[in-house]
Amino acid sequence: MLFVEDQPNVLGMCKRMLEQQGFLVIPAETPQEAILIAEKHTDGIDLLLTDVVMPEMNGCDLSRQLLLTHPNLKTLFMSGYSADIIARHGVVEDHVHFIQKPFTSKTLIKSVHELFSSCDH
Repeated sequence: MLFVEDQPNVLGMCKRMLEQQGFLVIPAETPQEAILIAEKHTDGIDLLLTDVVMPEMNGCDLSRQLLLTHPNLKTLFMSGYSADIIARHGVVEDHVHFIQKPFTSKTLIKSVHELFSSCDH
């Protein structure tokens, strides 16, 4: 799982939550760092967990770019912004998987499991 979050404290906390549940998490603090990581892992990234609003590039654009080289990549977006703000970044469509910050460890793990379950059908 490639996890992109521009707030280091949130990145570290969520990384620990996910690793405690057995997930392999590759952290990135910027979209550009995530792109470089994805270029090196051409077959090993199955999930992108990304913040929506970040410097450089928003999470939707990052997801679209990574899908060009990782066509089976699943994406879970997250944001602490309200729906009207994230709507401007393209994340309010029905088929988009989204989790609202702040969230608990249980909610995060459940969202990740649901994403994998829904994509298996």
